[in-house]
Amino acid sequence: MPEIAPLDLPETPRLSHNITHFARALRKAGLPAGPGRVIDAIRAVEAAGFTSRDDFFYTLRACFTSRPEHRAVYAQIFRLYWRDPRYMEHMMAMMLPALRGVQEEQVAEAAQKRAAEALLDGVEREAPEREDEEEGETQVEVDASLTMSTEERLRTLDFEQMSTEEIAQAKRMLARLTLPVKPFASRRGMASHTGTRIDHRKTLRAAMRRGGEMRRIHLKKPRPRWPNLVVLCDISGSMSQYSRMVLHFLHAVANHKGAGWAKVHAFTFGTQLTNISRHLATRDVDAALAAAGKQAQDWEGGTRIGACLHAFNRDWSRRVTGQGAVVLMITDGLDRDDPDMLEREIERLHLSARRLIWLNPLLRWDEFAPKARGIAAMLPHVDSFRAGHSVATLEELARVISRPDDVGEKSRLISALR
Repeated sequence: MPEIAPLDLPETPRLSHNITHFARALRKAGLPAGPGRVIDAIRAVEAAGFTSRDDFFYTLRACFTSRPEHRAVYAQIFRLYWRDPRYMEHMMAMMLPALRGVQEEQVAEAAQKRAAEALLDGVEREAPEREDEEEGETQVEVDASLTMSTEERLRTLDFEQMSTEEIAQAKRMLARLTLPVKPFASRRGMASHTGTRIDHRKTLRAAMRRGGEMRRIHLKKPRPRWPNLVVLCDISGSMSQYSRMVLHFLHAVANHKGAGWAKVHAFTFGTQLTNISRHLATRDVDAALAAAGKQAQDWEGGTRIGACLHAFNRDWSRRVTGQGAVVLMITDGLDRDDPDMLEREIERLHLSARRLIWLNPLLRWDEFAPKARGIAAMLPHVDSFRAGHSVATLEELARVISRPDDVGEKSRLISALR
């Protein structure tokens, strides 16, 4: 449990109102703190008493959290809400628009900024006054009239060229993106008055209930089914910055219920293959990517695409790419393995997937040509070859991912190979 400041009751306590407002903050931060849990929390505090801060902390936590990832957010909001003035002051400073250097003075722990945003939602935050201000000193005013143009510039700016502040803004833009997909017709059927196929079983069962008299022919249509999304992300040294940004985007996709994907499976590869799917299911993006980074021990290492694809095809392909999965591969294609092995493995992966889409940040160069042996071996076996170096390229991917005729830059580069 984190260190908690002593909790002193006011002279006219309104504990039930405070718990209700505390639950609202938890709900804004993403915890399922509904009215039922608020009532349970008030009754639990009445039963447990308000004599020990540890008992109060754990009593409310038992009522408002149901999953392990909820505890970090709960602990931060508890410290903010229940009278920790220094901590609130620190978080207010983090939320203020300040002119700072390239590096942050203090990196926030997982869920801290999210907790501050939940508690400070709707609060007007003014910049602190400088103590050394003198009369007649020139004041600096920030003109926000070009905010949209700045955002437009960030959309097309290369991830590798962004400053720390620009990366933070780009991450917020990526968190709002979705990757919608259209369902496709499966072999299974469902009842429909306007169907084009006869439902023989249902028709015969209805006739048997009437002694064999067939009064109606029941129809059916194909049942819609949503595919899985399988992501293979290169985390080698040349791809590290792009991989971090793409993983932020994938976290938003994995936690967006309206996107339509049945499941989202994510793997990282450099010198070895690592499954990080369960980490992306964590609601807090900071905690999710921190856990994924700890598990992937080959971050910013070498690249062995062929060997990693072989491990995926051998151990995971049948589990996650069946039933029409869409595979998204993010890599620059600069491989150290045998190109013949790489071609065999990428061909096998292509045959296992419904669509194989390759995002390559090297396409940011207008003079890009598939001269590397790894790129030349992989290119003929993908359905679409697209850029993946900016927010705009990921937005374009969201628009075309459901189009079976989209090939991106593949046609132009295939002709360059010949």
